[in-house]
Amino acid sequence: MSRLLCRQFPSRLLCRARPAQSFRCYASTPPIAQFNWQDPLGSKNLLTAEEQAVSETAEQYCQARLLPRVLQAYRDEHYDPEILREMGDLGLLGATIDGYGCAGVSSVAGALITRAVERVDSGYRSSMSVQSSLVMGAIHDFGSAEQKERYLPDMAKGKLIGAFGLTEPNHGSDPGSMEAVAREHPQKQGYYLLGGSKTWITNSPIADVLVVWAKLQETGKIRGFLVDRKQCPAGTLETPAIKNKTGLRASITGMIHLADCPVPKANMFPEVEGLRGPFTCLNSARYGISLGTMGALEDCIARARTYALERKQFRGNPLAKYQLVQKKLADAATDAAYGVLAAIQVGRLKDEGKATPEMISMIKRQNCDRALHNARVLQEIFGGNAVSDEYGIGRHVANLYVCQTYEGQSDIHSLILGRAITGVQAFV
Repeated sequence: MSRLLCRQFPSRLLCRARPAQSFRCYASTPPIAQFNWQDPLGSKNLLTAEEQAVSETAEQYCQARLLPRVLQAYRDEHYDPEILREMGDLGLLGATIDGYGCAGVSSVAGALITRAVERVDSGYRSSMSVQSSLVMGAIHDFGSAEQKERYLPDMAKGKLIGAFGLTEPNHGSDPGSMEAVAREHPQKQGYYLLGGSKTWITNSPIADVLVVWAKLQETGKIRGFLVDRKQCPAGTLETPAIKNKTGLRASITGMIHLADCPVPKANMFPEVEGLRGPFTCLNSARYGISLGTMGALEDCIARARTYALERKQFRGNPLAKYQLVQKKLADAATDAAYGVLAAIQVGRLKDEGKATPEMISMIKRQNCDRALHNARVLQEIFGGNAVSDEYGIGRHVANLYVCQTYEGQSDIHSLILGRAITGVQAFV
């Protein structure tokens, strides 16, 4: 006779069926839960088996392949494009896209990839996010069938590198005032001439295809264009690097200068107009940042914890013995745990079509702000050693300042939330 396990409520007794109508009950003994400082609120229990597998794959790659080279890359302000090809081999690029050689995983799984990458360095995550969310995401959401087939498969493999041109020298938080212009080619039918400049563009010096947003001269409407470097005549497209950065030094940042650059009309996104296009892409990237910055904060916590346990002061006691040090670690671990849970929740809603832009503004703002604040406080545990790049904490702090600033500075997201709460527009 097969054995059956049944649960009786409310006494929660596990009963085992026996022959001859004989039943014997055993009181269940719940396992004793152990606090895990690396996952204080048990967020892993909210993940599917596939999401856990994706997270583990990304973590193993990042710790084995990215971590050993990040320090020298940061010192040299050097980014190796081979990293995107390595990520492509593992299916980490454009991971939430279905088809075109992409993995088609959940939004949470995609964000867990950014968390793993940013645990090593925000610059590496920035380069990957631009490739995956901003460029591949724009092509997938707004591109024609021909544009998708032409670019997405090779971008998923890291064979083509993308950049996203929205921010301009005179217009950062106010993209609606952009000055980049597209006008119909006076001599070549079916072409536009693009002119203008974009700045603080991750990947632009090494990009093969650049998504550039510009206003049509005839109508003033904002449209998106795929500027293919191979199609640009000499002198019409320049992408100089911006050097001597104090943050995101392990990624490559540049400008985009367009001087009557001819772009086929077939390279324009066919339907999307206005800021809906770039903002849709930014929302996807902002979601990834919300969990990515938690990875950076978690690495800061781990580094500070190790240092506090090993560093002896005042009669040979470890720094971890002292109350102020423990409070710093407790505050940071709490903010990281809350931030992870919030990001997972919004990711679930995103996949169900229930997430609003304001939700993403809230978690992007909150997680970036708390990651930067706690990383700065955790620096204090290292004392003077915090200024040595070998300890890593200063690198995270410098990077997290940029994360708090780009793709919607925190004050801008405050105004987005304030408008949603009050119904009053505070931008003008």
